[in-house]
Amino acid sequence: MPAIFGTVVVADAVVDECHAGGKFFVPDLTGLPWISVQAVHSDKRLPALFELDRGERDTLLLATQDTGALVLMDEKLGRNLAEYMGIQVMGTLGILAKARGLGLIPNFSRVALDMRDQGIYFSESLVHRIAARLGESN
Repeated sequence: MPAIFGTVVVADAVVDECHAGGKFFVPDLTGLPWISVQAVHSDKRLPALFELDRGERDTLLLATQDTGALVLMDEKLGRNLAEYMGIQVMGTLGILAKARGLGLIPNFSRVALDMRDQGIYFSESLVHRIAARLGESN
């Protein structure tokens, strides 16, 4: 991630969610030198944002404070709201495609399908379409 994006700004609510644990191990984000944790200070009260969990909501609110921000998010409703709000969005597959394009990973398809095998859902047809755009053959 730092090789692609440099410093990544993360809402403090996302750090809290990661500390709470879940299905996948996430390292302590506060210990990563390329992560900048920020509190959200916003007076925007868009009712649609209350459909999101706190981490996604605060990520979008944080992005509204930075013109040109790129939000990294996979959750469909959050992505749709980001686009509605005029915020650029990239998901995990977009990050992997960018990493492949920069030569940071040798094979987009293998990494994406390995992640899927670990329980992270990606549409196999979408993985194949992106792989084809990257010049990977099946």
